[in-house]
Amino acid sequence: MISQYLENVILRQFAVLGMPVHIHENYTEWLVQKLQANQGAHVVTLNAEMTMQARKNSALAKVIQQAELVVPDGAGIVLYLRSQGEKINRCPGIELSEQVVEIAAKKQWRIFLLGGAPNVVDNVVDIWQQKWADIAIAGTHHGYFDEVLEQQVCEQLHSSQPELILVGLGVPRQELWIQKYRHLSPNAVWIGVGGSFDIWAGTKTRAPEWFSNNNLEWLYRLYQEPWRWKRMLSLPHFVWCVTKDSLFKAKKI
Repeated sequence: MISQYLENVILRQFAVLGMPVHIHENYTEWLVQKLQANQGAHVVTLNAEMTMQARKNSALAKVIQQAELVVPDGAGIVLYLRSQGEKINRCPGIELSEQVVEIAAKKQWRIFLLGGAPNVVDNVVDIWQQKWADIAIAGTHHGYFDEVLEQQVCEQLHSSQPELILVGLGVPRQELWIQKYRHLSPNAVWIGVGGSFDIWAGTKTRAPEWFSNNNLEWLYRLYQEPWRWKRMLSLPHFVWCVTKDSLFKAKKI
């Protein structure tokens, strides 16, 4: 039993351009164990765009490096790891979060939702309450707040002590926000969910399965949000950087 428990808990770590990626057969199970043990964790869903941001933003890089769980969310991360001999599949953050929310709903672990446009998180709660009648919502707040409203959010988190906190403020704001305020609910599992609230609320849609299966979900997202084209330029830069990194490692061998 002890060896099986350790096997489930221990994470292998691999580096992608200096950013850690944790490898585990079942990330959901690992997080559920954390929740059951009342142990806090910060979950980062790493993709190529975030990796390139972290190379320029030392504060973001530090947060990622200190996170208890960094999952391979992006296709670029997965393809690079596979090129290095790691047999790993992509772990979309939205799917991981959904799985944890479903388990939390059944066990009535309290959930706090922070982020998105006004009314979006309220719509998410309505949809989830229809899906899971016993879901326990500790609180919600949209992502548009000034210092006064932010203080109110902090007071809510501190007083409610939820087990699961989903923060959708976009990268890098959500990662930095979680790092800054984790102490308010130290035993909670905090997950940066990006724009997932919009998808859960039905405001936006995920890429069709064909795009996901062919590592082209980023292209569908660009189709939905053409204003992101400048940010998408980080993708070819990521490919160039990991290619150089791979060649450097090959020469050393």
